[in-house]
Amino acid sequence: MPGVAEIVSLGAAPDRAKVLCVFVHGRGQSPEEMEAAVIRRLTLCDVAFALPRAEGKSWYAARAVDPLTDATREDLAMSLDGLARAISGLRAHAPGLPLLLAGFSQGACLSLEHVCTGKELPDAVVALTGCRVGLSGDDRPASLPSGLPVYLSAGDADPWIPVQAFAEAAAELGRAGARLRCDVFPGRPHEVSDAEIAMLETVLIDLAAGRSPAMGAAR
Repeated sequence: MPGVAEIVSLGAAPDRAKVLCVFVHGRGQSPEEMEAAVIRRLTLCDVAFALPRAEGKSWYAARAVDPLTDATREDLAMSLDGLARAISGLRAHAPGLPLLLAGFSQGACLSLEHVCTGKELPDAVVALTGCRVGLSGDDRPASLPSGLPVYLSAGDADPWIPVQAFAEAAAELGRAGARLRCDVFPGRPHEVSDAEIAMLETVLIDLAAGRSPAMGAAR
């Protein structure tokens, strides 16, 4: 069954960090792959990272754009519970520090589902190639707080996250009052681009400096 198998810690020790980050891997991936594909490409050195590992390398069995079923809801409930514990656990080591929730692909989708529950809220979200899980007519959590900074990205022909699902998520987040920036990258493979790394870094820099993220990195 899906859920968090363990938490991998990277970067600065929480008591020496200026900002915290929980980073959620995609389907079929691992914290180690996210370390290589994302974390090592950042230059900021005062971030304490917590990377949850999914049981079986998947946070839920269905595709994000499939209708929600009882089985998918059960998968999500277990994974979201583990993600909430990862956030609260990292915060317990450094009370008061700002925390960014970020993820790639299925991890980005899980991150969006988490903030829509309204529980254990981060200070900002970076969802790299993400959308809501399920269809717009499904009964889904809708407790996103107004004003939450959210960065949402996609490729225009991504094999896992159709641009239509990305656009529907952006519209839903906008209606909920998120402080939103969205980028669609033409021809980008299913990976994290240099522009997305730059955005992730600028968000972390702003949070570390005690500022609300401006999300102003170049496309």
